[in-house]
Amino acid sequence: MKKSVTLAVQARDTTKKPKDLRKAGLVPCVVYGNKTKHATAQCNGKEFHAAYLSAGQNTLVDIELEGKKVPCLIHAVSFDPVSGAYEHIDLYAVDMTKKVTANVPVIVQGEAPAVKGLGGVLLTVHDELQVTCLPSDIPASFILDISVLENFHDSITVAAIKVPAGVVIENNPETVLVTVHEPRKEEEIVPVVAVPAEGDVAADGAVPAEGAEGAKPEEAKKKEESKK
Repeated sequence: MKKSVTLAVQARDTTKKPKDLRKAGLVPCVVYGNKTKHATAQCNGKEFHAAYLSAGQNTLVDIELEGKKVPCLIHAVSFDPVSGAYEHIDLYAVDMTKKVTANVPVIVQGEAPAVKGLGGVLLTVHDELQVTCLPSDIPASFILDISVLENFHDSITVAAIKVPAGVVIENNPETVLVTVHEPRKEEEIVPVVAVPAEGDVAADGAVPAEGAEGAKPEEAKKKEESKK
């Protein structure tokens, strides 16, 4: 059963700029959806961080706004590109009687014999799935048992996921989630022989072959005279 997550949100102080709010440890946000009046708000950065770690983007968060509790999904989060700090939050108020679409993480569990015994490489192709269901039925995650991967190129698709009642996975059932590749072989290193460019002097004082460019002028002159 999912644990309850709450977050206190206050009406935003419009006299302050967003950057000033962030300096004070607050994060600007908006609350919208489910006939909720689009509200510009703010919340404590540390409190939001704790709620985000617990809920992610697929668990309901009870927003306490103006004395009311509003069930919301954390719809979008933007970060400062330099510091990584929270920059802005979108909170989507949901109607508990209407279905919503959400992304649910896929968690790998177990050990693949093809990896442990054969030295294969486990490749995760997709780490989340899109589902449609009532807000209260959104799974916290999907567990993927990889102990069935016994040989190279074995894979697990969406069709193998056990779906709770009332939940529909929107991804194609044939979509590969994880697979095992053969270990990469070291490529044979072929030595490269450097060829002197035109006009370059051969290394180690070697004398160019007869007729080759770069021969000493005196030697070339003697050879011409001997041919006459």
